Amino acid sequence: MSGHSKWSTIKHKKAANDAKKGKVFSKLSTQITHAARQGGGDPEMNPNLRLYIDKAKSVGFPIDRIEKAISKGTGEGSDGTTFEEATYEGFGPGGIQIVVDTLTDNKNRTVSDLRKLFEEIGGRMGDSGSVSWNFDTKGLIVLRAGHMKKAEKFGQEDTYESENREEVMMSLMEVDGILDIYETELDGMEGLEVYTEYNNLAKVRDSISSLGYVIEDASIIKEPKNLKSLSGTELEKAKDALERLEDNDDVQNVWSDLA
Repeated sequence: MSGHSKWSTIKHKKAANDAKKGKVFSKLSTQITHAARQGGGDPEMNPNLRLYIDKAKSVGFPIDRIEKAISKGTGEGSDGTTFEEATYEGFGPGGIQIVVDTLTDNKNRTVSDLRKLFEEIGGRMGDSGSVSWNFDTKGLIVLRAGHMKKAEKFGQEDTYESENREEVMMSLMEVDGILDIYETELDGMEGLEVYTEYNNLAKVRDSISSLGYVIEDASIIKEPKNLKSLSGTELEKAKDALERLEDNDDVQNVWSDLA
């Protein structure tokens, strides 16, 4: 039979999506284990662990694997592997500035792999402080401008009720630790981006959650103070370079000043 096979295309896409999902799950497992090892296995007493567990649940990470990752971090069923956080800096195509956060059980391997990757993408690794001066570390909470309304009867699903975005912002004024709030769109729905000091992220997130608002994400970010604009081939090379860095198993986050 000749001609294009739609089935083979679908299988190829599924394989690619499964591989990407597997990498996300693997990195989340490492983050949960590391957080549990640092602050204990009780998410109520360990804000960082609670953040990673919520993020894992939001992408469909199985509960049994979450529990296994926590147990590994607290010493139950541990293989003795210890992970360390490390951040590296460098320059990519078009001179973009890049900060790479890693979580690794072998720093020498990670440094070697990243140095090679930077060379392959047409950039170079820099010394500590060479680009981090241009990035502010903050907490970012993304939420819908509305509440989940509890079902009136057992067996019925809770429903989402949108609210006036300005009224939600006024309510958030009562929350301590918020630096700034911006309007955003979430799949066609009105939303808000709330910025905090990075060390206040969990506290602010819990305060917003207690008000009944629907939180989509809460994470530590590194925001560039100045952005760099590229176009055409240079832009495509820069985007490809960032994706290649993100694919590395030890890499947790990649930040850049690319506009």
